[in-house]
Amino acid sequence: MRVKINITGTIQGVGFRPFIYNLATSLNLKGYVLNNPSGVVIEAEGNNEKIREFLIKIDKEKPPISRIYSLEYKFLEDIGHQNFEIRKSNEHGEKKALILPDLATCKECISEVENPNDRRYLYPFTNCTNCGPRFTIIEKLPYDRKNTTMKIFRMCSLCKDEYNNPKNRRFHAQPNACSQCGPYITLTDNKGNEISKKEKALKEAAKFLDNGKILAIKGLGGFHLICDATNEESVKLLRKRKNREEKPFAVMFENIDSVKQLASVSLLEERALTSVEKPIVILEKNENYNLAKSVAPENSTIGAFLPYTPLHYLILKLFKKPIVATSANVTDNPIIKDNREAIKKLNSIADYFLTHNRPIKRRCDDSVIRIITKKPSPIRRSRGFAPLPVTLPFKLKRQVLALGPFMKNTIAVGIDDKVFISQHIGELETPLSIEFYEETVKDFLTLFDINPEIVVCDKHPGYYSTKYGKRHYKDKLIKVQHHYTHLLSCLAENEIEPDKEVIGFAFDGTGYGDDKTIWGGEVFILDYQKYERVFHLKAFPLPGGEKAVKEPYRVAFSLCHTGNIKSNSTFIGKEKEKFLKQMIEKEINSPLSSSMGRLFDGICALIGIRDTVSYHAQGAILLEQAAIKGETEEIYNFKISGKEIDWTPLIENILKDKKIGIPNSLIARKFHNTVAHLILKIAKKLRNERKTNRVALSGGVFQNRLITEKAIQLLKNEEFVVYTHQIVPANDGGISLGQIVAGGFR
Repeated sequence: MRVKINITGTIQGVGFRPFIYNLATSLNLKGYVLNNPSGVVIEAEGNNEKIREFLIKIDKEKPPISRIYSLEYKFLEDIGHQNFEIRKSNEHGEKKALILPDLATCKECISEVENPNDRRYLYPFTNCTNCGPRFTIIEKLPYDRKNTTMKIFRMCSLCKDEYNNPKNRRFHAQPNACSQCGPYITLTDNKGNEISKKEKALKEAAKFLDNGKILAIKGLGGFHLICDATNEESVKLLRKRKNREEKPFAVMFENIDSVKQLASVSLLEERALTSVEKPIVILEKNENYNLAKSVAPENSTIGAFLPYTPLHYLILKLFKKPIVATSANVTDNPIIKDNREAIKKLNSIADYFLTHNRPIKRRCDDSVIRIITKKPSPIRRSRGFAPLPVTLPFKLKRQVLALGPFMKNTIAVGIDDKVFISQHIGELETPLSIEFYEETVKDFLTLFDINPEIVVCDKHPGYYSTKYGKRHYKDKLIKVQHHYTHLLSCLAENEIEPDKEVIGFAFDGTGYGDDKTIWGGEVFILDYQKYERVFHLKAFPLPGGEKAVKEPYRVAFSLCHTGNIKSNSTFIGKEKEKFLKQMIEKEINSPLSSSMGRLFDGICALIGIRDTVSYHAQGAILLEQAAIKGETEEIYNFKISGKEIDWTPLIENILKDKKIGIPNSLIARKFHNTVAHLILKIAKKLRNERKTNRVALSGGVFQNRLITEKAIQLLKNEEFVVYTHQIVPANDGGISLGQIVAGGFR
C-alpha cells in the first residue's frame, strides 16, 4: 500500500521532516517527505497496518512546536520506493497564500477556557494562530484582520500585545479576542427578546436544553438546531417542527470517550473524529447505544462528531449529555448564518436562540465522512476541508470554472495543478439556494482572482447550473456528461496518468445521458479525454418522473411491467396499477432510466420495506440496513445481452424468494452480493477485451458500504487495481472536480 499525505500548518523549520523520516523508518516504510509551497507532502509505502499506524502517529507524536492545520490523505498504487528519504524542497508552482479552512479549537485554547484563573475562562471565542475561524470570516486576501469580519472588534491592550509578540502563540492570530474586546453571545427568546448575555447566557442555555427545549445556536458557518439527544420527546418535536420525518440527525458528543460508549470506533474513525477538521463520522451503533429512538430511526449507524468551537464545547461541558446538532435551515434551503434571518425563519422551530455578534462571511455546513475498506470516504466535503485544493497529476491548460450539478452542488476553480472546491451548496431548487450558489461562484472567482477561460457545466438542459452557464458564459461554456465527470473526479484524485484507460462503473440515481434518457447504471471505458459507454442497465420508465423518486412503488411496478413479470399487485393496489400502466403505455411523463439507484428503490418497494420515502436515497439506505442483518454469499442472476444488463431474471427470482417466505434481510443481502458480482463479471470481460485491469468506482451507490467493500474484495482477489473516492465524495458533491478535469483537457 502507498499513502500520499498533504499537510498544511506550522510544519516547516520545526523538525517536522526529520520526525516523519524517523517515524517512517521505524515502521519500515519506504518513500519520501518534502516541503512544497503549500506545506509538506509525504509518500509512504509498505505494510497496510504499518501505514495506518503511521497515519495515526503523525497526529499523536508530531514535534510539540509544530501545528497541523489540515491533513488529507489518500491510498494509491505501489510504485516501488526503495528507501525513505528527505527530498529537496519542491519550489515549483506559484507561492500563493492558501485560504485555510476553519480549524477546530486546539487543546491549549480549551485548557484556557476551562481554567478559572485564566482571563479567557468560559470565553466562547477563544482562539490562537493554531485554531479558530478562517474561511468563514475572510472577506478578501491577504488574510489580515482588516480583511475579515473581525475588523469591527478593536483589540484590547492585552490581546494586542499577544498579537504583536512573535513568541506568543497568538502572534498574528487574526480572530484574536477576549471577553473585554471581542464578540459575545446573547440568549433570546424566539421573538428576539434578550434574556441574558455572556456567561449567564451559556448557563441558561444548558438549563433550557435540560428542560427539553430546542435551541438555535450560531456557530462558525451558520446556525445549528440543537436539543437533548437522550430526550425522545424533544427529538420528535424537532422532527415535527423542522418537517424532517426520518432522515437521521447528527449527534455532537463532549469527547471521544462518550462516543465510544455508544458506538463502535476503529482507529481510523477515532483519528477522523479527533482530527483538526472534526467532521461528522458515520459509525456503527454498539450494544450500549441508548440515545432517543428518533435520532436515527431504522438505522444501525449514527453520525457522530465532537465540538469544534469553544462555544459548542462549553455547552456540552455544562449540559453533560450528547446533543442533536443539525443544520438550521428551512427545507431545501441553505444553512442560515445571520441573526435576524435566523429569528425570522426559525422562530417556529426553536424555542430559544443563542446568537453572537461576530458576522459570518460565508455559509459552511459540517463535513461528513465514512470509513470504507479502512479508507476515508467523504459524504460531504465542507467545513474543515473547503477550500483546500485537490492537487492534480497534471497541469491544466487554462484557468477553469466548474459550475457543478443540481444535487449536492459544489462549484470549483482550477488553476495550474490545483482545484479549489467550494463548500457544500446543496440542491439548486429554491430561490435562496440559487442565491447562495451565485454568491459562491462570484466569491470564488474574486477570492482566487481568476477570469476563467473555460467554464464547464452538466449536459442536463434543465439544471440551474447549466442555465447559469448559458446566461453568463455562453462563449466559454463546455457541457460534459454527468457520469463521465463522476469518474474523472475519481481518476484525478487517484493520480491516474493521462494516457491510461480505465474501466469505470458510474452507479447513481440520476444523470442526463447522451441519448437524452436518465442514466445511472453505466459502465465506461475512459481516460481524461474520451469515454465509451460499453454497458448499461436495461432502461425502464419512471412513471411520474421525479415523483417516482419519492414513491418507489412506481419504480417497482415499472420493473415488473417492463420485464413482463407477473407480480402480486397488492403492494400498490389495483387502482394505482391501472393508473401507472396507462402512464407507461401512453408515455405520459415516464422518462426512461438506466439508473442503479432507482433499481435499489424499486426493489426496496417490491419486497415491502418502503413504498414511499421522506428523504433522498432513503430506499437504498433502508435496503442496505436490511442487508446488514442478512448473512449469505448467494447471488441472483443478471443477464447480459450485447451492451445491456438485463435485470429481469433478478426481479423474477426476488419475487420467487418473497413468495416462499425468504426474509427481506436475506433477499437484500443477495441483491447486494449480486451487484458486486456483476461488477466483477463485467470487469473480467472488459479486461479480456480491452487489456486493462484498472477499475474506478464512482457515483452515490458507492457510498453503500456493503456494495463497495464486497466489490473491492472480489476485484482485488482477481488482481484488479481498484480506485475509489477518498478526497471528494462519490456522490454529486465530487462532480465539480471532474468538470475541472474535463475542461482542462479541452
